[in-house]
Amino acid sequence: MGLSKLEKRERIKRRVRKNIFGTSDKPRLSVFRSNKEFYAQLIDDEKGHTIVSATSHVKNFPAGSKSEKATEVGKILAKKATEAGVDTVVFDRNGYIYHGRVKAFAEGAREGGLKF
Repeated sequence: MGLSKLEKRERIKRRVRKNIFGTSDKPRLSVFRSNKEFYAQLIDDEKGHTIVSATSHVKNFPAGSKSEKATEVGKILAKKATEAGVDTVVFDRNGYIYHGRVKAFAEGAREGGLKF
């Protein structure tokens, strides 16, 4: 028997996280996608705390497809990040393939002004 989809993602996540590290100058942009929602946060790994976060799981979030929601979350996170004084980040796709919602989110964050 092979590994389940979740176990494969966890392996990829551990392998990537060995090399990706966020600082206060260049925080780690971590994403999580569930079946319905999309979540993202900027993390300072030195201090071990979240700088800003954004999610599609809030009231009055614009309706649309899951990819459109992810793009909107990217724009919202980029706006919050620039207000917090962050313009450059390290992208942590969290074991997900750079495709679909993850790619849509990244493009939205870049449109909002984040560099990675």
